[in-house]
Amino acid sequence: MRGQVSEKHEPYARNLRHSQTSAERKLWLLLRDRRLAGFKFRRQHPVGPFVVDFCCTEAKVIVELDGGHHALTHDSDTARSGYLAGQGHRVLRFWNNEVLGNTSGVLERIVEALKRGRQRPSPSPLPSGERGSGSS
Repeated sequence: MRGQVSEKHEPYARNLRHSQTSAERKLWLLLRDRRLAGFKFRRQHPVGPFVVDFCCTEAKVIVELDGGHHALTHDSDTARSGYLAGQGHRVLRFWNNEVLGNTSGVLERIVEALKRGRQRPSPSPLPSGERGSGSS
């Protein structure tokens, strides 16, 4: 199954990077080199047992592009998205024709998710009672 990895991630991810769809190629040109709101994206990035299409690790946002074959794999796509969400990622799914025909709308939705991801509070390194009182 495309995108699920059982052994070594890197050779599989490398192969996917070389066999991009036209929608993946178009979106990558807009995401790479921090071109979208200054966020760094990785393409064909391993996350757990999967290789995701695009991932911003800073905001924990994953962008998945679906072609026509995904209409037949809805259950496995739902399970995959559930796993990724369970790992703390926000998963955005777009149809290839949506990326090709409504690129600006897709980018707007990605930027919204990135900004929400950036606003997540970072965990305190120590519980509130152990931060110290300022006197040594």
